[in-house]
Amino acid sequence: MRVNSEQQRNQMLTEPIGPLLFKKAAPTVLIQLITVIYNTADTYFVAKIDTAASAAVGVVFSLMAIIQATGGSIGMGATSLISPMLGQKRVDDASTVGTSAALMSVIAGALIGALGLVFLRPLVTLIGARDEVVPYAVDYARFILIAAPFMTSAFVLNNILRSEGQATYSMLAMITGGVLNLFIDPLLIFTCGMGIAGAALATMLSQMTSFIIMAIIFFRDRSIVRLRPKYIGKKPSVYLHIVRMGVPTLFRQGMASLSSALLNIQAAPFGAAAVAAISIANKLYMFVRHIVIGVGQGFQPIAGYCFGAKRYSRVKKVFWYATVSMTVIGLAIAAAVFFFREPIMRWFRDDPEVVRVGSLMLRFLCVTIPLMGFSTYVNQLYQSLGFAVGATILASCRQGIFFVPLVFLLPALFGITGIEAVQAGADLLTFLVSIPFLIFFFKKHLSAPDEAE
Repeated sequence: MRVNSEQQRNQMLTEPIGPLLFKKAAPTVLIQLITVIYNTADTYFVAKIDTAASAAVGVVFSLMAIIQATGGSIGMGATSLISPMLGQKRVDDASTVGTSAALMSVIAGALIGALGLVFLRPLVTLIGARDEVVPYAVDYARFILIAAPFMTSAFVLNNILRSEGQATYSMLAMITGGVLNLFIDPLLIFTCGMGIAGAALATMLSQMTSFIIMAIIFFRDRSIVRLRPKYIGKKPSVYLHIVRMGVPTLFRQGMASLSSALLNIQAAPFGAAAVAAISIANKLYMFVRHIVIGVGQGFQPIAGYCFGAKRYSRVKKVFWYATVSMTVIGLAIAAAVFFFREPIMRWFRDDPEVVRVGSLMLRFLCVTIPLMGFSTYVNQLYQSLGFAVGATILASCRQGIFFVPLVFLLPALFGITGIEAVQAGADLLTFLVSIPFLIFFFKKHLSAPDEAE
């Protein structure tokens, strides 16, 4: 039975902010953590093979980031349009956007997978694989590219469900895939003797499982947005709007792929241990970042509904509630990571050089973990309410505008220590830039009085 859209709208506009944000953010945080599990499980089990294999997972992560950026940008482009449409009771228009985005994701994922498989070995070399790492990276990347259409589509379906406030369904799908990955990873890697290829196959099967579950949810009318052939957009403007609103996510996640590749390239001269250490430290940092993003994805549909209904004070209230909550959580996480950084690194790979390099990088990152909530939510506020230009600029800062110069400058000045400090430096600068962006947004777009129904 399909969810009542009017009830969902009333909930977004009238329920107390705290309980509502928790209700919407809890499943999205879990979804984000399951995404981390896909990557972290592979890192953990593959690290038991050898250091070169562990480095290969880090190298291929930048390729996975491209796939995720594609699906995420299409999904977020659709989300930015769907939530305000539902706030305005335009369910058919929202279904057109959702169906068109789903079609785009399948085509885009298939193209990435096909091109990647054709140019597989040059591709892994381009993104940072060297010498003994190349064979491992090729084996791992092959299955990831085969899974590309399912990965991009799963991201889109997940975002559509989240945009209408139905993240619980996608949470169940992602948890199922994540748990499956944890079980079959060691089975395929060690029991079946597939090595690193087994880790990639496990990820592929898990992603396909999550996609199938979410597809069933849509085709059984468990969602507000309906995916049907009759809703496929006939006008180019539908697709252009999705692309335009998805550009900030493409920049943000595409830059994540670029930054990961550049970091691997800069670390490669210091050996496989350095690449492996930076890969592991980055995965741990991404664990925290995914919590931040999950909370933000909980507030985005609330903000979208309220902005569409012209309840501007409620938009500001949910922004600050999410920001303050995440800052407090970030402080607690940073303290825990700081004091247990060496045991955490050793748990992944008990190699003295890996532990030394990774532990110092985690020390730098602990400084900026409490700041991530504010800068991320300013960006998501711009994007979720349809202000693509500001969102794109902010999305480009963390792993583009600031990261790219730093990734060349700091290693040249400080060697491996400079590489370890790059991400923390970029995050600090992004936080500072986000402050004037928020002040301008509140004055320009959220200062008008609320409109009554």
